[in-house]
Parts: sequence; structure tokens; C-alpha cells
Amino acid sequence: MVIAEDLAKQQKSISVAEFFEKNKHLLGFDSPVRGIITTIKEAVDNALDACEEAEVLPDIFVSVRKIGPEAYRVAVEDNGPGIVPENVPYVFGKLLYGSRFHQIRQSRGQQGIGISAAVLYAQLTTGTPAVVVSRTSAKSTAHRFSLMIRTETNEPDVLEHEEIAWDRTHGTRIELEFRSSLAAKKRLLDYLKYTSVVNPHARIRVEIDGEATTFERVSDEVIRSPQAIRPHPHGIELGTLKRMAASTPETKLGDFLVDSFSRVGKKTAEEIAATAGLPIGARMGDVGAEAQKALLAAMQAVHVPAPPMSQCLSPIGEDLITQGLDKEFQLDFVKARTRPPSVFSGHPFVVEAAIGYGGKLDAEGTAQVMRFANRVPLIYQQGACAITARIAGVNWKSYGVSQSGLPTGPVLVLVHVASTNVPFTSESKDAVASIPEIEKEITLVLQDLGRELKTYLSRRDRNRQQEDRARAVCAVMPAIAEKVAEIVERPVPDISAIEGRIMRRLVARKSVRDGWVQITVQNHTDREVVLTIYDISTDAAEGAEPAPEFSSELDGEFTRLWNCALPPGGGWEVAYPGRGGGMLDVRGVEESRKVVVII
Repeated sequence: MVIAEDLAKQQKSISVAEFFEKNKHLLGFDSPVRGIITTIKEAVDNALDACEEAEVLPDIFVSVRKIGPEAYRVAVEDNGPGIVPENVPYVFGKLLYGSRFHQIRQSRGQQGIGISAAVLYAQLTTGTPAVVVSRTSAKSTAHRFSLMIRTETNEPDVLEHEEIAWDRTHGTRIELEFRSSLAAKKRLLDYLKYTSVVNPHARIRVEIDGEATTFERVSDEVIRSPQAIRPHPHGIELGTLKRMAASTPETKLGDFLVDSFSRVGKKTAEEIAATAGLPIGARMGDVGAEAQKALLAAMQAVHVPAPPMSQCLSPIGEDLITQGLDKEFQLDFVKARTRPPSVFSGHPFVVEAAIGYGGKLDAEGTAQVMRFANRVPLIYQQGACAITARIAGVNWKSYGVSQSGLPTGPVLVLVHVASTNVPFTSESKDAVASIPEIEKEITLVLQDLGRELKTYLSRRDRNRQQEDRARAVCAVMPAIAEKVAEIVERPVPDISAIEGRIMRRLVARKSVRDGWVQITVQNHTDREVVLTIYDISTDAAEGAEPAPEFSSELDGEFTRLWNCALPPGGGWEVAYPGRGGGMLDVRGVEESRKVVVII
């Protein structure tokens, strides 16, 4: 009895802030390096959500500045609608305070933990309060707060509050100090790059220790903000049903089903009530525990159409995904697909994917995998994610790509899951859980893209073989023409027309005769082309006609540049004294009209 009393004296309730203070790893703050990335991620996610709700094009500024040994100041500023002054302390200084938790719609953040957890982590590592500046319109002044979180009560502690002048007409800025390091600078830049890929309407400016980087927007179209919908009968659990019934005791069963749930009309409500064995006019206050169980079983059994997904979801779209990837990676091939909407446990979702090949991608090693959930990059726990497992589960060899678990070579695979309730494996939201319906959609979209990639690779290989054969023929044709002219004692004929019939594309040739280097370009296509010609060799090329528009010398090697426009069937040439050799390159040609270079 005495021991029990002693134990009882030690027992007390704890606040959610105290819990996460001791379990910060659950929210992604498990190390100083990761802490700074998680903080920026949460702040940028909030900024993007706010801008979308206000229907403005996001203009986000991220700053990371070293202020001491292992101490950094992070600032994130946006042009969103701002936060009314009375709510600022709670948004940033109280965990589980937010506006989206009870809304069923696609959103980057929902629980109201992320940014306040960053404030908690900052004060835990440096003891420095967060500084927040917010302004809601040009007619109002900006408010500056200095605040911390009282962990024992999970309530904000406002240390300072003042009105200040701010050059933004509306927006929010948060500044936090951390004990951290920039060992993960590349990963931080990768996160921001990936964010710009799936948010092509956003401009993100970054300054890290004085080094500036800008990820420009590629679309001026404002993203449509998803609208909240009512819960779907197939996604309801018994506890939720009891709570909803208790809040409307006077409502009749039929009206309760129609007014409280998505896609339930009068006819469907009558079918659910009949299946449950309940009168359609019963008061919800009179529906007991056993009747509620029967009602829930009937709601699950009766067919109810899928939720209105076009209203609550906002997928990126194939064109914008392609533009975003091409902007950052300049790929030789890129295709994107958006699957039709689907449902798991009453939660609507859409899977989008893209595949890229070549360009700036590494030719060796494993493919670059980009995972996203509700337009947010998933940087950590790649091996624990269902997206990674599904990518590895596709037989990429049948699509012409090497594979060792994941595909290998100059390949990029992007997968985006958009849902009203993305099933993450943990509170840190780093990996998507294995849900059969989601895994099936990922597999189907990747197989579709794999077939597109196989078609591209097959066409590329055929074109390469044709170019090699044509190059071999065209390389020997001038020598044959000279020999034939010598035998018949006639002038050397012009063989460009024959080359054109063989090549049907641009032919660039570099040759040497009697101490003179001659470069010729013939347009054997049916379109005008604008070209930039690069010539690199040890020849100084003095007296070249026409003179190069640019020329430079490094370690005895000269680089020259010419620009020209060639009509269909037209030609261009330059000559200068020299020994030839080196490299000749022609740029500015579309994929379908590649240049064949003969040296």
C-alpha cells in the first residue's frame, strides 16, 4: 500500500511539448545536421500552403547564415497572406495548433506540429527565442514577435511584441537560431531544387553563407487551392462515428448520413439504414452502441461512389512536371504521367510519375529517385518507403535499362503521391507506408513510363546506327570523288547533293588541304536552322574568313565560335591556315535534326 502511494505521488500528466522535447527524433530533429533541413522544410511548406490559399504566386526567400562556432541563423520569408497578430503566438508557439487538421483535403501540413516543433528545437539547442514578423495587408502595419514555448504547458511565451515598418505588403518571416553545421548543404540545396520541380509556380531564392542560388518559376499559373470535403463512409471508424452522432443527437438518421458524409444521397442513405436494420427517421441520440456498430458495418458494405477528387486534390500535371524537370536537369528524354484518381480506406489519392534519361544525369551508378507526397520532397528514409520498393519491383531490364535493385545508368525516376491523407510510416513524414492501392497505382504508372522509355531508346539506337553508316559513307565519298576525277581527268564534282540524299540532316565537315583548314556546314533538312559552331584546336586561325565572333586561348589550345542561320539546302563555310585536328561541335539543333560531324 505504501509503495502504491509513493508511485501515485510520482504520476502526473505531461504536455505534448514535453513529450516531443524528449522525443524530437519522431519529428525529424534527430541530429543537428538534419534539424536545420527539417526546419527549412517545415517553414517552406507552410509558406507554399499559405500562398496557395491566398492564390498568389509564391516568392520565398531562404537564408542560412553562420553567426558563431556551430551556430547558425535560419530565416524563411514569404509573400503569403500573413497571420493576424493574435494568432501568431499560437501558430509558432503551441504544438498541435492549426487550421487544417479537421479538413479533408490535400495539404502539405495538417497536424500543426512542424513549425512549432522547429521553434521548440531551436530553443532547446540555443535557448534563443524565435523571431516572427507578419503583415496581412498594405493597410495594416507589420507585427514583430519574439517568443518561446512553455514546454510544461504547451503554451506560447511572448517575450516581445511591437509594430514595425516592413517593405512587404503582406507575408510572414520567421528567424531561428540553431546549433548545427552545414555538412548537409548539398542535401539542403537538393531539397529546395526538388521543391521547385514539383512547385513550378514558385520562385525560391536561397542564400547560404553568402552564396546565392535562385530556383526560378517556370509557370505563372496560380495553383488551385484544394477545397475541403466531408468524410467518406468507407473511411470512417467506430470512434469517429460515435463522436459525430453525439454532436447531433436531435438529427434524424437520414439527414445525418446525407449532411455528414461525402457522396451520400437520399437513396444511398435509405439503403444504408435498411442494411443496418434501423429506421431512416431515428434520432441519432437514440441510436445505441450496438446500433452504431450495425450502422458502421452497413456504411462499409453499401456501395458509395468515390469522393469528389477534383475538388479536394490538386495534382501537379504532366506538362508542369516535365517543365520542372527539364529546367533543372536538361534531360535528353523526359515523360510524365498522371494516373486517374483512386481511393484507399475512403481517402482519395492520385499518383503521378515521370522518367528522365540522359542530360546532366550521371551515366554510372544507381538512378536518381525523387519521392514526393503532396508536393513535398521526401529526403530521408528512402529504403523504408513504398515508392522506392515499387520502383525496385519493376523489371527495368525489359525496358532497356540496366538494373541492380533500382535501375542504373543516366536515369531519373520521380513519383508523387497526392492525397487527403498520405499514409506516412512515422510522424517525421519521411516515407510512404505500404498501402496496396497506392503500390498498385505506382507500379502501373512506372510500367507505362517504362514503355515510353523503351521506345525512345530503341529509336535512339536505330538513329545512331543510321548516323554511323551515313558518316562512314560520307567520310569516304570525297576521296572517291577525287580519285574518279583524277582518273577521268575532270574537275572534282560537287557531291553535296548526294550527301543530302543520304543524310537528310545537317552535315558539318572539317578537312585540311594544302595547309588550310576548311569547315563547312550543309543544311540538308527542309527547315531553316540557327546554329552555333565551336572549333577547338591548336591552330591560332589568324586570318579566318569570316572572323570568329569569339576566340580564346588556354594552354596552347584555341576555342572559336561562329553563329549562322542556314535556309533549307543552304551552306556555310570558313577557312584559315593551320594543321586541323581538334574538335568540331555544332549546337542549337533540335533532336530530330542532329548534326553529323565529320573530321
